[in-house]
Amino acid sequence: MATRASEQAIAPQARVTPIKAAKPSVQVKAAKPCAQDAKARRYDPAETRARVIEAAFMLFATRGYAATGTADIAREADVSEGSIFYHFGSKRALLAELGRVHGGRMIAAMQEGDSLELLHPATVVRRCFAFCETDSAYNAMKGRASDALAVDECSTQHQPSPEAEPFFLASREVVQQWVEQHIETFCRVHGIEGVDPAITASMTFALVGDALHQAKISPVEDYQRICEQCARLVAIGCGADYSRL
Repeated sequence: MATRASEQAIAPQARVTPIKAAKPSVQVKAAKPCAQDAKARRYDPAETRARVIEAAFMLFATRGYAATGTADIAREADVSEGSIFYHFGSKRALLAELGRVHGGRMIAAMQEGDSLELLHPATVVRRCFAFCETDSAYNAMKGRASDALAVDECSTQHQPSPEAEPFFLASREVVQQWVEQHIETFCRVHGIEGVDPAITASMTFALVGDALHQAKISPVEDYQRICEQCARLVAIGCGADYSRL
């Protein structure tokens, strides 16, 4: 027993060779950002969206939708091109957002802070005409008759090119919903019966769109006459008293 213990005590200890981690055969380097993304300034999300929208409005109206790339918009907006896809998804979706924004601006111009129950339908039409006459984005679109954005927002008879369809549909949806809400509120408060707000809003949208088109192609001296005739027809359609205006 003592001998075995002595032999075990003096037995050489086994050497353990450390195992080195295998080196990867291929080294993957992080992708470098493109020059435009590297130079672009960083803004908060709301400002980024606003800058992209204004840049897209300007470029689509002056160059055309097809001739404008997302890189062009990013450069003009001073943002990364990736931020456009992050916030809007695609160039086509951005065009639809422009339609909603433009529709919202038209609504603000037609309402001017007035309450819907006191806002006469004829006044809405006059303000709509004034907006389309003075709005810089609308005039730029109007000047590019062959461009994808050359479209009367309210028109249903004068259809835009297929490229402009997202803008047209989004703008119409926003404006027509507001018109329907206005007609429903105005008729309810003034006790006007027999007016279907949804049907009347759709017909009003078509009528105003055609009147805007006629005003655009007619002599300047006919502009006011076309506007007033349209305002009269819309007021009558909503059951409002036009004679006192």
